[in-house]
Amino acid sequence: MQRFTLSALAITAIVGIGNITTGTIEQKLDKAITVDSLGACQGISYQNGRIFLYGDREVGMIREFKLEHDSLMYQHKEYKLTQNGQDVINHPTGIAYNGTSPTFIGNSIRLNAAGSQWRAVIYNVNWDGLLKTGTLDGNLINTIEDDACIQGTRPEYIKYNNKWYVATADYGDHGNEVRLYDPEKLAKAKSTKELGVLYKKFTCTPWVQNLFWKADKGVLVLIQNKKEGRQWKFTYVDLKKSIESGKQVVISEVDSIDRGDELEGFAFLGGDEKGIAVTSSHKNNVNFTSTSW
Repeated sequence: MQRFTLSALAITAIVGIGNITTGTIEQKLDKAITVDSLGACQGISYQNGRIFLYGDREVGMIREFKLEHDSLMYQHKEYKLTQNGQDVINHPTGIAYNGTSPTFIGNSIRLNAAGSQWRAVIYNVNWDGLLKTGTLDGNLINTIEDDACIQGTRPEYIKYNNKWYVATADYGDHGNEVRLYDPEKLAKAKSTKELGVLYKKFTCTPWVQNLFWKADKGVLVLIQNKKEGRQWKFTYVDLKKSIESGKQVVISEVDSIDRGDELEGFAFLGGDEKGIAVTSSHKNNVNFTSTSW
């Protein structure tokens, strides 16, 4: 197996901003590694010990890894987001997977340089089929235009009042929202503006690249840039209070990790402490973090 060894990079800046009943959240960046063959990495999906990194190489693609001690082991499994050889999900931005409900993959396409026009698409895919065959051939169930979005789409499963929803958020400097879609209706829709697809929404701060749902704490992590395409910010919000108030209710912000590249995604690795943050850089694009609550 191909082994990616941890570099000597050890960044010890510990950040903890804001607190409510759960206390101050502190987060530090421990080590970085470089993982190649992803193009610009766009995110990470952690699924019961399996680690999927996705990016926009010559086509949109996903590669599978396993955490082993202080290294990521490439499992020699690559999944191309193509159909009949044609690139379909060319810029994957989010994988909504919970193991029981339909699996959705987002695609955010900037249509102009100013970023004022976007095409956002959510794909209902046969995830098990994709992992088996390696492409979307026969595994693309439905294509949904995310017309309810403002700037892009980045689907992630969350649970609210004991029901699963697909959350997504916008990337931009104004009007940003986190929206909750009904997964059963979304799975069959042609547009997210169809009646009943959108369940709830709340306003949030700019430049959200991805979302991570910390189920055991009821916390939604907004994975953000501090400014367009640059620098790192993590906003931990109380999901229930945010939905009920219509605007994000912040538990804590981590915005002082000293990195200037484009943070794209983040996932906790099954617990409360260890996580991986990914960037679009070609070097040090996979970063190991520690969090204390």
